[in-house]
Amino acid sequence: MVITRYRSEKFRNLKTLELFPVPGVNVIFGENGQGKTNIIESIWMFTGCHSFRTHKHTELIEKSQREAKVSLSFSAHGMDNDALLTIGQKREFMLNGAVKESPRRFLGEFQSVVFSPDSLSIVQEAPSERRRFLDIAVSMIRPAYSTQLLKYTKILTNRNALLKQIALGTAQEDYLDVWDEELARCGARLTLYRLHYIDELAHIAAEIYKEISGGKEFLKVDYQQSSRCFSIDEYEMTESIFIGLQKNREADIRRQLTSIGPHKDDLLLSVDTLAARQYASQGQQRSIALALKLAEGFIIKETTGEYPVILLDDVMSELDTKRQGFLLEYLKSWQVFLTCCDPSQVSRIKNCKLFHIENGFLTGE
Repeated sequence: MVITRYRSEKFRNLKTLELFPVPGVNVIFGENGQGKTNIIESIWMFTGCHSFRTHKHTELIEKSQREAKVSLSFSAHGMDNDALLTIGQKREFMLNGAVKESPRRFLGEFQSVVFSPDSLSIVQEAPSERRRFLDIAVSMIRPAYSTQLLKYTKILTNRNALLKQIALGTAQEDYLDVWDEELARCGARLTLYRLHYIDELAHIAAEIYKEISGGKEFLKVDYQQSSRCFSIDEYEMTESIFIGLQKNREADIRRQLTSIGPHKDDLLLSVDTLAARQYASQGQQRSIALALKLAEGFIIKETTGEYPVILLDDVMSELDTKRQGFLLEYLKSWQVFLTCCDPSQVSRIKNCKLFHIENGFLTGE
């Protein structure tokens, strides 16, 4: 998958800006606040996912303007494609002149992996950040997962609302039975999607981490289910989640929150048997995040037959020379968009194309 043309109008601080990137490494440089990350962000949105910086559409539009537009020309599976994203009150996608009904319909059409300093949150922050990583990664190769996730979220919202009504004495406890069955059934399907993905992710990420560490350290990736189910049979998993919901019902009513299900699961990361979140050094945590992101890209390539576009937002300065070298060598066959303040930071890259951004304009290449 290769982007051949990029154009944006009024996206954040970007003016009318057009780039013609090369299939290899494209370096976007300039001072902070000039619009480098905005380019990365707008490219990422063609995956069909939300911005990795905000969920508010209004923040994506230049101040005093009513809408922003971004277009991409890209090749995939031997075909040339033209995509248009219009952002007003909502996001609207078009692919080769055809309107997509919703952003989810764009999942799988254009694939990309973004790696930024915020990617460390996968290792450092709460389980919700690791679940978000999984949800996006699985959706990239299994668009049906996104539909299932939306369904699960609606069921969960309704169940939590009912828990509150029961706690207030305005609804009967028996009403929970239907929602428990629906949540267990949908939750089991979500969990199976995740488990199948982690089967691949754990092996590939461990191999990449082993290379980064020179074989001195070992990364382990596990999935922790709140329902404590160890079966990969959908019926048995549904039963396990349902039984857990029944057992925790009294506590759920008291807290007015659902305590069992994939919304409470976690991705466990450890280095040499020690939990990475608590015990890994800053350098080890960067290596873990890097390994997970590269593994995500590799799985996309193996599943779709296409290399995803790699978006590296201000990460070279965060990595030491060894990790920089590994990253650039690993990605030598991929199309990469890389942002930095000083192009001398990437002087080791051969045959790259430079784009200088200043105050939202392209001032040189």
